[in-house]
Amino acid sequence: MRNMSRRSVIAGSLGVATAGTLSRPYIANAAAATAVVWQVQGFVPEEDAAFRKTVADYEKASGNKIDLSVMPFQALNQKAISAITSGEVPDLIFHDAPATILPQNAWNDKLVDVSDIVENYKSMLSETALLNSSYYNGATKQRAFYLCPVKQATSPFHIWGDLVTKAGFKLSDAPNTWDEFWSFFKPVQKELRAKGMRKMYAMGLQITTVGPNDGNGLFNYFLVANGGQEIGTRDGKLHTDDPKVREAAIRSVEFMTNCYKEGYVPPEALTWNDADDNNAYHEKLFVMDLDGTLSTELAMIKNKKAYYEEAVVRGLPNRNDGSPMPCFLAAGGGFIPKGAKGVEVAKDFMKFFMQPQVMNENLKNGLGRWVPVYPQIVKDDSWWTDTKDDPHRSPYVHEAVLGPTIANYNGFNPAWGQVYAEQLWGNCHADVIKNGMTPAAAVDKAFKRAEAIFAKFTLG
Repeated sequence: MRNMSRRSVIAGSLGVATAGTLSRPYIANAAAATAVVWQVQGFVPEEDAAFRKTVADYEKASGNKIDLSVMPFQALNQKAISAITSGEVPDLIFHDAPATILPQNAWNDKLVDVSDIVENYKSMLSETALLNSSYYNGATKQRAFYLCPVKQATSPFHIWGDLVTKAGFKLSDAPNTWDEFWSFFKPVQKELRAKGMRKMYAMGLQITTVGPNDGNGLFNYFLVANGGQEIGTRDGKLHTDDPKVREAAIRSVEFMTNCYKEGYVPPEALTWNDADDNNAYHEKLFVMDLDGTLSTELAMIKNKKAYYEEAVVRGLPNRNDGSPMPCFLAAGGGFIPKGAKGVEVAKDFMKFFMQPQVMNENLKNGLGRWVPVYPQIVKDDSWWTDTKDDPHRSPYVHEAVLGPTIANYNGFNPAWGQVYAEQLWGNCHADVIKNGMTPAAAVDKAFKRAEAIFAKFTLG
């Protein structure tokens, strides 16, 4: 593996002329200040250790102090919302899925504008990272950066390659278009059951009405695969009135609910939370699913046989029309609530974190579950694409960084947050499966509710 030097990364990404500005040495502050930071707990212990090292490096370089609290995802979400509502806030919240919080609070003018930080790195950031970091402020009537992004992630396919082989199939024979790729695993289920695995299912399709994230994300992929990508656009508008979008939604609901009704999906999938499909995968309840990050594999990294010989990570097949399929990218990082007392230190910490060499070291120490928001890092450091060291990281990175990407819709309009919170797409599936509605009628019902939600938000 080749480590990136501070000089090579910055020079390669920015050019010598600007490198000095962004890589300024940190000088210990004689009048040290403190920032209170809340950090989401990592999925693997290495992520927490990596964050603590970044904090320690910053404290040593700056002379400032970070009062760090680490808490699980759901606890952080609840505490952050409560704090922002009450005004008793920390100085910085470091979040893996900030899009669950940022759009509405940016709209309500509850966040500190961090454009002065992000603008310095704008030329280096991926387009999707920029789109995932800017939100519309209902008070100022304009967009601004409210997230300092340092990592991004997408959803690859997670497949038990050994089960495909056991069923008598070759994964290399799987078709390269969306619906046909999913359907490839249906006969795999049949053969495995014939071999005695009677509770085995083909796919972990998250058609959940619970969420919070997986079902919404998966449905968006099906929409795009069927030509419905323009349901949401950067101007914040909803396009449920577009016949092409409606047809894509109907086709998606029909395919997904048929997979369930035909018995290729575990019955309990209708009430899965975001961790349930991971757990079911680890129990080998199904052969494959599409899920965010490499958490599925990293959770079993100490099981060498499962990690290196049985599990397979694969990028996306083409859309149903044969055109390249973009992946949805989400960004994580730090944001500052209004009312914070240590804004200066919080901003300084994020400036430190967003330095290419700091970011790269942090993400590598976290085992690469998240990828850099600077594409040049992946191009310059072979660690990210080295298949000898790790079989899963390279296909994940090629999907997330080197292939076509699309930003999550959340940043386009805060209405998307409520659409996702109400699980409109999961309830759409349930209307077909449990209530006997046609896919068209279920889609029309969901679209009508989405339109009512969007009507509450007028962007200038």
